[in-house]
Amino acid sequence: MAGYNGSVFSLGAWRSPVARIVRDDEVPGSNPGAPTIHLLPTLRSSCFDAKGRHPMDELYYQSAVSMVEALRRREISSRELTEAHLARIEEVNPAINAVVLLDAEGALATADERDRESAKDESRGPLHGLPITIKDSLETAGMVTVAGTQGRAGVVPEYDATVVARLKEAGAVLMGKSNTPELTMTWESSNFVYGRTNNPYDLSRSPSGSSGGAGAIVAAGGSPLDMGTDSAGSIRMPAHYCGIAGLKPTQGRVSRAGHVPPHGMGATGPLNQVGPMARFVEDLWLALPVISGVDGRDPALVPMPLSGPESVDLSGLRCVYFTAIGDVVPDPATVKAVEDAAQVLRESGAEVREGEVPGMAKVSALCDRVSAADGFAWLRRQLEKAGTKKVDPVLVLRMTRAKPIPSAELMDILEQLDGIRGEMVAFMEGCDLVLSPTGSAAALPHGEANQDDYPDAIYTRPYNLTGWPGCVVRAGTSPEGLPIGVQLGAISWREDIVLAAATTVESVLGGWKPSTLLP
Repeated sequence: MAGYNGSVFSLGAWRSPVARIVRDDEVPGSNPGAPTIHLLPTLRSSCFDAKGRHPMDELYYQSAVSMVEALRRREISSRELTEAHLARIEEVNPAINAVVLLDAEGALATADERDRESAKDESRGPLHGLPITIKDSLETAGMVTVAGTQGRAGVVPEYDATVVARLKEAGAVLMGKSNTPELTMTWESSNFVYGRTNNPYDLSRSPSGSSGGAGAIVAAGGSPLDMGTDSAGSIRMPAHYCGIAGLKPTQGRVSRAGHVPPHGMGATGPLNQVGPMARFVEDLWLALPVISGVDGRDPALVPMPLSGPESVDLSGLRCVYFTAIGDVVPDPATVKAVEDAAQVLRESGAEVREGEVPGMAKVSALCDRVSAADGFAWLRRQLEKAGTKKVDPVLVLRMTRAKPIPSAELMDILEQLDGIRGEMVAFMEGCDLVLSPTGSAAALPHGEANQDDYPDAIYTRPYNLTGWPGCVVRAGTSPEGLPIGVQLGAISWREDIVLAAATTVESVLGGWKPSTLLP
C-alpha cells in the first residue's frame, strides 16, 4: 500500500483544519432562521511541509479496503484517518462544493470511540473506524437531511435510513453529507440550499446527478466511500463523469427505506435503488454485504444469497458489447474506452461479441412518460409536503409542460415496458455480461445535462427498468483529460459477475486517477 505500507504514522503535533457546525444566530451578520450551514475552523495544522502538503496526502487516495486493513492492524488510528479526510475536505471543498454538511466534531468523537474499542480488541464490523460521507437524500438521525429542497432546510430526522444504520453498525464514521439536486430529480447536482457542485477534473463541468456530490468528493479524496441512489443512472453517471467506480445493485438487494423522496412512489418507485460509490471496485464489494438484506421497512427486498467477485471465472463468460444505441452515437473517445474494455475481457478468456440488447433503446423515453403520466402531480405533492416555495426552474418547467394522460394510455406504456423486460430477460439466456458506454461523452459543461435533448439515460435506464445490477468503472480519458467510464451489466442477483468484470477492466486500464486540477 503506497504511502504507509507496513509503517506506523506518527503525526506528532499535526492536526487537521476541521470545522464545526454552528447556527446562523452564532454568525455575525447572518439572518436568524435562514437555512445556510456555516463551517467554522476549530483546529489548524502545525506541520505542513514547504509545499503545503501534510503527512497523510497519499493515505486518502488509497482504497477503503486498504484503509480498514491498516486500521485493523493498528498501523493508523481512526482519529488520524478521519482527521486526514476532514483536512482533505476543507482543502478541496471550496472548489468543488461537494460536501454540504460537515460534522467534524461528531466524526472525531465517533473515531475516538472506535479507537477505544480497537484498543480492547473489539470491532463493530468490516468498516470499523472508516470515515465516510452519505448522499443528502438519505436520512441521518440527528443530522440535517435536506434532499436539495428548501422546505427541508433544517429538518433533522429521528431515524437513520437503513443503509446509514447498517454502515454505522459496521463501524463506519460519518463525516457529513454530499450534495444532490432537488429531490434527486435532475442530472445536475445543484440546488437553492447549497448551490452547485463542480467536477473535480474541470470546475466548469458537471459531476452529473443526482449523486454528483458523492462522485465529486470521492474522486477528490475527501471520502473513500459514499452511498448514492439511482432511478435512471444517478449512481452510474456521476461515477462516469468523476472517474470513480459505482454500483447500482439488483432491485430488492438494498433497502430504500429512509430515502427522500420515499420508495412508495407507485409505478416509478421500483426504479430507484441505493448503492455504493468508491474510487476502487474492491470497495464496492466491501460495502455491498454490509448494506444488503431485508430490513422490515422496504417491502421490495428479497432475501437472496450474495456471492463475491472472487467466485467468478471470466473464462468462457459470454459478453455482448455495443457503443451506439437508438439514435445516440458516442464520441470517438467513448467508443475507444468501450472497445478497450472489450479487448481486456476478451484477453481474460471471455467470449466477446458486438451486438445489441433488444428493446433497450426504447426504455428511457417510455419511462419518461410514466414519470410524467399524472402531470407530475406526485412531484408537486412531495414539494408541498416539504414546504418548498422556491423550486428548481428545471422542475418548474417539467411540471408546467407535463399533462396527465388517460389511464388507457398509461396501461399501454406499462404493457410495452413489460414486453421489453421479457425481451431483455430472454436475450440474457445467451449472454452473461453486457458492456456499453455509460454516456455518449465525458462530463458536460454545467447546464447542458438538464436540456431536453440530453440523451444519455438511454444507456443507464434499462437497468432500472429490469432491476439488473449495473457497475461503472473508468476505462478511458477524453481529449480534454476527463474520465470516461464504461458500464457493465448482468441479470438480476449477479453483482458478482459485474464486479469481477469491472475489477479486471480496472486492473488493466487503470481505473480511477487523481485530478491534476485540485491541490
